[in-house]
Amino acid sequence: MNLENIENNFDNGNTINNETNTDNIASTSLGSAVCETILPSVPLQPLETIEKSIQKKYRSALWTPFVRALKEFEMVKDGDRIAVAISGGKDSLLLSKLFQELKRASRTNFELVFISMNPGFEAIDIDKFKENLIEMGIDCELFDANVWQIAFEEAPNSPCFLCAKMRRGVLYKKVEELGFNKLALGHHFDDIVETTMINMFFAGTVKTMLPKVPSTSGKMDIIRPLAYVREKDIINFMKYNDIQAMSCGCPIEAGKVDSKRKEIKFLLQELEMKNPNIKQSIFNAMKNINLDYVLGYTSGNKAKE
Repeated sequence: MNLENIENNFDNGNTINNETNTDNIASTSLGSAVCETILPSVPLQPLETIEKSIQKKYRSALWTPFVRALKEFEMVKDGDRIAVAISGGKDSLLLSKLFQELKRASRTNFELVFISMNPGFEAIDIDKFKENLIEMGIDCELFDANVWQIAFEEAPNSPCFLCAKMRRGVLYKKVEELGFNKLALGHHFDDIVETTMINMFFAGTVKTMLPKVPSTSGKMDIIRPLAYVREKDIINFMKYNDIQAMSCGCPIEAGKVDSKRKEIKFLLQELEMKNPNIKQSIFNAMKNINLDYVLGYTSGNKAKE
């Protein structure tokens, strides 16, 4: 069975419940910072129930858009060696389970590993992360990289840019050292829309987070199979299965109530009240740019007239 017909591999018997209630979100303290975490509404579900919910209850909300992105952007091919990066948050945990389901259901021959970088999490967060991995049946290699401490020491007033750059560099290098040709990240539909808006509003450029893109070294591809998956559906999946994922962990990002991404999130929430399809329109716009009607554009680092 290949990716062309894999969606039909699961039983269609159960009706899909595309819940949209995301009210059970609360704050949890991380040092002096505050970060959103998901409060599950039921006792932890057995592994079999968690996996079945992907195949049944959340098939249309999670599995179908996941497979759609794989097909549309040709993310998985025979012979691929794919590393799935797990941060411990809701998005990467779901991505890991989707890839496990894909591995079981697909005849496409690819190798799959799960890796996670510890940039400096507190011990309590690491313990919870490891507990989640065990409960969700994910065999993950966890390696240490003291990124946060270095970023704070080198740029104490603005560590975020350096931290993000270092985290990408360390992760990419690790995947390349392991000999894998693709790195799967947990960015979802809402991340792509928000990134588009951030670039337009704060950087004055029209660009977005691509579902598939070569790494800067050219040695592997970065893939984002959740490109069509909505964040609200990920939250509902986590709540339904009582999976309490790690919060963001970073003491800086957690406390950034006025961060650019949060500003955009709030703006989009307001716009959705008047136009419920606003996010889809923004996403579609990045597929329909007419170069005959722009003032200028660039390709790589070169401006075009």
